[in-house]
Amino acid sequence: MRTVEEYFDDYEIGRVRTTTGRTVTEADIVLHAGQTGDLFPHHMDAAWCATQPFQRRMAHGTLVMSLAVGMTAGDINPRAMSYGYERVRFVQPVFIGDTLRVRAEITTKREHPRRPLTHGFVDETVTAVNQEERTVLSLVHVYLVERQPGETAAEEPEENAGAPSRTSETSGISESSETSETSER
Repeated sequence: MRTVEEYFDDYEIGRVRTTTGRTVTEADIVLHAGQTGDLFPHHMDAAWCATQPFQRRMAHGTLVMSLAVGMTAGDINPRAMSYGYERVRFVQPVFIGDTLRVRAEITTKREHPRRPLTHGFVDETVTAVNQEERTVLSLVHVYLVERQPGETAAEEPEENAGAPSRTSETSGISESSETSETSER
């Protein structure tokens, strides 16, 4: 890991990062269940799951989200921090043995409504797919990013000032020559 300083204006809409694969194991599910207390039979009871339409144990949605976000962690950016997650969707179940890959794309930049001279928000759409290229998770990771001293805020139409961003869901992952080696962290 390395430290890479990126200010608000350094982020480019359309910049894409992709990850290598990560296979979900039974140990992942058991550990997550123990840490969260979510011992629902969907995750822990193989005999019960065999009687259900999905017929096998599935990973917790929060585990899949944690894995996907963690897979995108890379370089450290002291000028940005995670502000939260929006529009989280668990699109398909993830089972033991599924291999996930993640695509993260900068989709929106907007001014901070109360601190437009010092900070802005950067939205990164995160999409996880399984080994069959089926989307299993979609979310928007919101970063709070410092402006470089002397950077000026762009004029924004008044009706959009401070409004939440709007992005379209991305399905699947395609290999991209636009992959960046820097992280938005």
